[in-house]
Amino acid sequence: MRDPHFPDRQAMLIIQTALNGLVLGGVYSLAAVGFSLIFGALGIVNLTHGIFVICGAYAAMVLFHVFGIDPFLATVPVAIAFFFIGYAYQRGLIQVAISRASLVASLLVTFGVALIMRNLLQLVFSPDVRTITPSYSFSSLTFGSLRIDIVRLIAVLVSIVFLLLMALVLSKTAFGRRIRATAQQPLAANLSGVNVPHVLGQTFGLGAAFAAASGAVLGIVQPFSPSSEDFWTLNAFIVVVLGGVGSPSGALLGGILLGLISSFTAHFIGPSYTNAVMFLVLVIMLLIRPQGLLGSAFGESR
Repeated sequence: MRDPHFPDRQAMLIIQTALNGLVLGGVYSLAAVGFSLIFGALGIVNLTHGIFVICGAYAAMVLFHVFGIDPFLATVPVAIAFFFIGYAYQRGLIQVAISRASLVASLLVTFGVALIMRNLLQLVFSPDVRTITPSYSFSSLTFGSLRIDIVRLIAVLVSIVFLLLMALVLSKTAFGRRIRATAQQPLAANLSGVNVPHVLGQTFGLGAAFAAASGAVLGIVQPFSPSSEDFWTLNAFIVVVLGGVGSPSGALLGGILLGLISSFTAHFIGPSYTNAVMFLVLVIMLLIRPQGLLGSAFGESR
């Protein structure tokens, strides 16, 4: 005999899956916005992006276990520290490689640094999978038959706050105007008195700061290990392709789409097919609209 409540349960499953996908998409957006900024403003495919994310997770874990700092509050000191690390990395290594060879050299440099950092993390923290578990890790809110974890809800709220902060910095501050000017017309920006190398370093530092802050958030939401850095680099690239380059709103849109795709694929097709579906969507987007749904935020004058 057919269950008369089956359609209602199926509808609730779809809503729950969509809710999970939206929450996951918000976190993906935060993890990708730094990659998007660096790619759009500097033209660099930063293959160390994933390792910045994982380093942020380990930094938040150390701050939590050693100093008792809540991982969500740890996003601020972690972001500040990685801003200076990213600035020094761009000015001291990437820019030197580009000036002596070409922009393509940045691929080799960032790939090599990612491998070095991955092995250093394995030496220091071991290859084991880690998680950050504050006291509220297993708490949840229920709305009828819908359920959402507290940590995931806070994570998506923190992600939205950081994305809004990025949007305000780019659109309302003199620093943001310098970034846009340097990205669109570096020669004209230089002739206007902008210190272009300094701005490029600051832009890379800002991207690294947001990547590390996302790692502090992701450390609570998902398990992490040094070997998972390539997953976050790949996810960031897919988000940029879906949403568009250099725009927080593009990162948010691309992250939400990726989160929904991942969630629905895992629930209705199978977790083992998630990557295949993601790559299929990536190929389709590159064929149909290679500039992403919202286009490039820095491409108007190039």
